[in-house]
Amino acid sequence: MLLKNNIPIGYVFGKIKFEVLFVTIYATIIALEDKFFHFFNISIPLSVPMVLGTVLSLLLAFKSNQAYDRWWEARIVWGAIVNDSRSLIRQLSCFIEDPYVSVEVREFIERFTNRQIAWCYSLGMSLRNSMSIEKISKYLTEAEIAYISKHDNIPNALLELHAKDLRFALQAGWLNKFQQVEIDVTLTKLTDSMGKCERIKNTVFPVTYTLYTHFALFFFVLLLPFALLEIFGILEVLMVIAISSAFFLIEKMAIHLQDPFENKPTDTPMTAIARTIEINLKQMIDDQNVPEKLKPLEKEYYLL
Repeated sequence: MLLKNNIPIGYVFGKIKFEVLFVTIYATIIALEDKFFHFFNISIPLSVPMVLGTVLSLLLAFKSNQAYDRWWEARIVWGAIVNDSRSLIRQLSCFIEDPYVSVEVREFIERFTNRQIAWCYSLGMSLRNSMSIEKISKYLTEAEIAYISKHDNIPNALLELHAKDLRFALQAGWLNKFQQVEIDVTLTKLTDSMGKCERIKNTVFPVTYTLYTHFALFFFVLLLPFALLEIFGILEVLMVIAISSAFFLIEKMAIHLQDPFENKPTDTPMTAIARTIEINLKQMIDDQNVPEKLKPLEKEYYLL
């Protein structure tokens, strides 16, 4: 996720450097030809690119809006994951009846909490196609690692272990039926959130819409110099660069926002959110090994 401050200009305009280079060369050739060579004399009324620009603006506005909706939905889902993770451990800690404060119950709650932390990290890695069991192994027992290694969907396997532990707690008399059902509702919410993330990840933004918008944008850029040449002369180069850059930036913004799980600076900050969840959950069970909150380095302008 991009932060408010320290976003370098190079990052912003670096996304459209090739497009701007093309526009600069193209507009310069048109201006030089008109001033010195006169091989052809093409003049287009300004109203033509204006109409095309209006249509293009509507297309880009729709695309940007849909892309932002996908990004914002992803952020809402991860906000729900934060809340449900806290609720899960709070329910477990408060519902379990342990009048003698036994070591077994304490270890059970710690194991459950660590597994939930591992689930948050594993979901983020899974969505970014960078799943690594080694990175979450410190939160899991050897038996749990052996179990999830047999599954393709690691987060789903961890939720299954949650459910099995709930059944064990019920059979041991630590939870009653109503408490188990209530905690299982929270697990279902986590499953729903995981499914929503996977839907966003696996549903591709319509390629034809992106292609048509990109084609219309380049067609607009090709026509623009001929409409501005009579008005601005050789200065049309600067005008074409300025106008086209604005359109290209909007298009690039939409392209990056439409995929919030691609390990880019514009991503939903899943790793940072998972670290926040880890801090909260460990404090809830009085764990002394609480990590620090993730912060961007001095020269970084985003959080993943």
